[in-house]
Parts: sequence; structure tokens; C-alpha cells
Amino acid sequence: MTTVSSSQPNAMPETEPPFDPVPVTVIEPPRGWIGINVGELWRYRDLFALLVQRDLVARYRQSIIGIGWAVLRPLISMIIFTFIFSKVAGIPSDGSPYALFTFSALLPWLYFSGTLQTSTSSIVGSAHLLRKVYFPRLILPLVGAVTGLVELLIQFVVLIGLMFWYQFAPGWQIVLAPLFILMAAASAVSAGLWLTALNVKYRDIGQAVPFLVQAWMWLCPIVYSSSQVPEEVRPIYALNPMVGVIEGFRWCFLGTTTPDWNIMAISFAVVLIMLLSGLLYFRKVEDGFADII
Repeated sequence: MTTVSSSQPNAMPETEPPFDPVPVTVIEPPRGWIGINVGELWRYRDLFALLVQRDLVARYRQSIIGIGWAVLRPLISMIIFTFIFSKVAGIPSDGSPYALFTFSALLPWLYFSGTLQTSTSSIVGSAHLLRKVYFPRLILPLVGAVTGLVELLIQFVVLIGLMFWYQFAPGWQIVLAPLFILMAAASAVSAGLWLTALNVKYRDIGQAVPFLVQAWMWLCPIVYSSSQVPEEVRPIYALNPMVGVIEGFRWCFLGTTTPDWNIMAISFAVVLIMLLSGLLYFRKVEDGFADII
């Protein structure tokens, strides 16, 4: 009996389909000055612009007056302060009309207080974003600072109009106004970095900030001049960073009294220390935000 072997021709080895790797995004800890990756912040500039736009729309949504509130708030405060502190209390205004004296101080203060309160709630208010996607967390506290600049520019127009009304021409020092706006932004962001990071863990911070802002206002030379503060306590008074900002801002537009440069130097140093320490602390705790929220 003959055995027939049923041998099949050698089959070609099956070839595996070409491997199409899934793109992987590697997120590395930020490197650079105080852990700030400036290049990464720039790559997310579109998201930053979108968040600024969202904040502006949400701020005045379903409001009849809309952006007009940016003008009404300082105007109403100016009228009340002028009546109470100038007409009734007789507080001097360094030779300038009291309405201009207080309005020029209200602008940097309202910008600072608004940015501070927005920054404090920025992380907690964006919890849904933190859980879903990665982006530099530092973007969130910075959004309020840029949004506030839009309102500040509108208020500038009103201030210039008031100066024309009172026939009060600014001097050369008006070119230094952007420096004090930058100081106001740095003050608000630096304090906001501390408060927003603490607010993630201790929600009492968010409840206390509005009261803190109200009390802080009376420690600033808004309705009075810092020249009325006793000279022996001025170095302590200047530890408030907004003292130098407000006096410098008022000097830029009214130019009636040269600011105390010692106060300016102390306020500037405090702003710098607050900003550096705020960035360091925020960078230290930001990795745990999504877990806590």
C-alpha cells in the first residue's frame, strides 16, 4: 500500500499590517525661571484668548446696561465720595478737584480688586476644565487681569473726559501711567496666586475675600492723600502695595504732588516679593488641584 502525502505548497508567511502608532503627548514638569514655561504658555494662547472672551461675555450676560457698568461703578463711587469726604468732611485733595482726585484713584483700585476676586475663584470655578484637559494652570489667574484691562481702558476715556470738563491738562508724567498699571496687575495677580491656591483647599478663603477687599480699600489713599498719613508710620503704610500704585497713578494724571519715592520703592519691593513667592507657591501646589477639586 502506497502512502500518498498530501503536501500543500509552501504558503507565504502572513505579513502583519503596518503598525500605526498612536500619538503620545508627553507632559513634563515646567522648566525655567521659577518653573514657568513661557513657551508652553504661548502655545496655549488661543485657549487663553477664548477664556478671556468667555469671562467678558459671562460678566455682562443678561445685563441691560452691559459694559456700561464699567463706567457707572467708578462714577457712582466718585459722586458719593465727593459729597461725603469733600463737601461734608472737608478732606483736602492736594489742589486738584476732589472728583478728579478720587476718580483717578478709583480706577487702579477697581482694577486691582476686580482682578483679585476673579483670580481667587478662577481655579475652583474652572474645575470641569481641570478634570478633562491639560493646560497650564497659571492661565486661569491671568485671565482676570486681562479682562479687567478692557474695563480699565473704557474708564480711561471717562477720566480724560472729566479732565477736559475741569480744564485739567495732564503733564509729561502721563507717559509713566502704563508702569503703574503694570504694578497694579502684578499686585492683583501675586495676591491672587496665593488666594486661589489656598481657596482650592480652604473654601473659606473665597468667602472672606470680598470682606478683605472692602477693608483693604480704606487702607489705600483713595479718599485721602498719603501725605496726610503721619510720617512715622508711612514705611509701615507703604507695605500696602496699592499705596504706591494709587499715588503714582494719581501723579501721572493730575501731577499736583510729587509722590514720596520712599513709599514707591517700598511698594515696588513688596509687589516683587509677593509675585515671586506667589509663583513659587502656586507652582508647588498646582499639580494637586484636579485631585482636590
